[in-house]
Amino acid sequence: MPTIGWGFTTWNGKKVQLGQKITQAEADAALIKEYDAYEAQVRALVKVPVSANQLGALVSFAFNVGVGALRSSTLLRMLNAGNYAGAAQQFARWDKAGGRVLAGLTKRRAAEAMLFVKS
Repeated sequence: MPTIGWGFTTWNGKKVQLGQKITQAEADAALIKEYDAYEAQVRALVKVPVSANQLGALVSFAFNVGVGALRSSTLLRMLNAGNYAGAAQQFARWDKAGGRVLAGLTKRRAAEAMLFVKS
């Protein structure tokens, strides 16, 4: 599935087409707008205190895999049970697309987990 900017699959209400381009400024503005929406949804799901880094990692995760996936995840269950270390370990389980491990997802999940545990 083609993406544009910071990983958007739609642009102006239409599916992104292979080769479609936007400016850096457009991509950044859209990310800021989307971040706020995702942050609000993540905050509604998280029932325990989280740091700014933990929130950022969770928003990045939700942006990439979807809020629904976060909602039903073991990661969220562990976090809301107060098991922060267990939740951090769950990021690594989300490194597949179409049943295949993807290096880019492995790298992204590792970065999110590192941010989540960073003081």
